[in-house]
Amino acid sequence: MSKKLIVANWKMNLLREEAGRLTREIIKSLETVKSDLEIVLAPPFVSLDVVGNLISGTNIELGAQNVFWEKSGAFTGEISTSMLEDLGCKWVVVGHSERRHILDEDDQMISKKVEAVINSKMNCILCVGETLEEREKGKTTKFVEGQLLSVLTELEIEDLSKLIVAYEPVWAIGTGENATANEVEYVHSFIRDILNGVFKNSDDIRIIYGGSVTAENLGDIMSGEFVDGSLIGGASLNSESFLKLVKIAGD
Repeated sequence: MSKKLIVANWKMNLLREEAGRLTREIIKSLETVKSDLEIVLAPPFVSLDVVGNLISGTNIELGAQNVFWEKSGAFTGEISTSMLEDLGCKWVVVGHSERRHILDEDDQMISKKVEAVINSKMNCILCVGETLEEREKGKTTKFVEGQLLSVLTELEIEDLSKLIVAYEPVWAIGTGENATANEVEYVHSFIRDILNGVFKNSDDIRIIYGGSVTAENLGDIMSGEFVDGSLIGGASLNSESFLKLVKIAGD
C-alpha cells in the first residue's frame, strides 16, 4: 500500500497574500514533524502559483480543486489539465460534493473530468458521498456505488495508481457533524469491495475520508483498516490545527 495521504482543501478562502503566509507557516511547522505521509495543499486557482513557488523543493505537493475535461478551446472561465500542470500541480480534486450539489455537476461530467486527469501527468482525487436524505433512507451504499461505477467503468487497470477515492458524506461537510469511525470504516470497506469487483486487485487505489475532520476525530477515523488518509477542509486553514492533524495521521 502507498503512503497515507493528507490533502488540505482550502476551498474559496484566502487571498494570495494570506495563502502565501499560511503556506510559509505550514512549511515551517512541518519541519518539526517526522512522518511518512504524502501532503497536498489545494488552494484556489488564483493562489496556485504563490503556493506552488513556496513549496517547491519541499515534500509538500500542489493540488487543484477542480478542472475542465477539454484540453483547450472556447470554454470561458474553465481551466485545463495542461494549465494546471504548467503551474506545477500534481493532484486534482474532482467531484467534490459542493460542486455536485451547488453547481450541479453530474456523474457524466465528473467521469469526463476524471478521465482528463488520468490522461495527464497528475493524480485524481475522486470524491463520492451521500446526502442526509439518502443516508436516512438507508441508501448510502447504493448511492456511493452508483457514483463510483459511473467513473470506474471508463478506466483501465493501468489507471489505478493515479486514482484516489475520497469518501465525504455530504451531510458531514462543513456542518460540524461527522461520521463515526465505524461508519467510515464500513463505507470504506464497501468502496474497497466495489473497486475489487471492477479491477480484481485495487490495492493501488487509496481511499481517504473527508467531512468535518478535526483533531478530536481523526485518530479514530485513521485507525480503520480501510482508511488511507484524509481530505481536510476548514481545519487546514490554520497552520496549528493542520499540524495537529498531520501528527495524528502520521502516528
